Amino acid sequence: MSSLLAGLTEHWHIWLVSVTLVIAAVIDGWKLKVPNWVTFPMILSGWVYSLGFHGWEGLGWSMVGTLVGLGLLLPAYAIGGMGAGDVKLLAGVGAWVWGTTTFYAFCVSAIVGGVIALGMVLYRNRWRHHQGQFLGILTEILVIRDPNQLSAIAAQRKSSMMLLPYGIPIAIGTIAYFVWTGMLL
Repeated sequence: MSSLLAGLTEHWHIWLVSVTLVIAAVIDGWKLKVPNWVTFPMILSGWVYSLGFHGWEGLGWSMVGTLVGLGLLLPAYAIGGMGAGDVKLLAGVGAWVWGTTTFYAFCVSAIVGGVIALGMVLYRNRWRHHQGQFLGILTEILVIRDPNQLSAIAAQRKSSMMLLPYGIPIAIGTIAYFVWTGMLL
């Protein structure tokens, strides 16, 4: 019991991020949107935490983490493949746990997202339809390369696609990474 309490005390910020991720995932699953009232305070409080507990160097690493979170998902957002709230959610993770942890959490989240998407397609028995859409999207990315055109095409296609509220894979993947590395113990 005392080791659990010591872990909670030492890693309270990881628990706070995890709870915030669960809240964001529930809202995203319900409304298909991660609201700004979750993401902006998460980012700002991560900067304050880093400055307060780690000084100016910590704030710098927090800013780097925020940029890593933005940079990893911004390309998908730019071509219409993801919502802005998902991008800001990962930026919030970066503000709290900095760049390297954010990168690895993103990698686990991407795997989780792929598994969930595959499960959704198989469950609805829409493999051929979504295989064709995937190949079409991949071809568009390789041929068109203009984010504005890709975004417009994605907006037209949106009504025929299954939407994955990506806050859910971000939450599951990030928390799983925290558990795997012993940060959430």
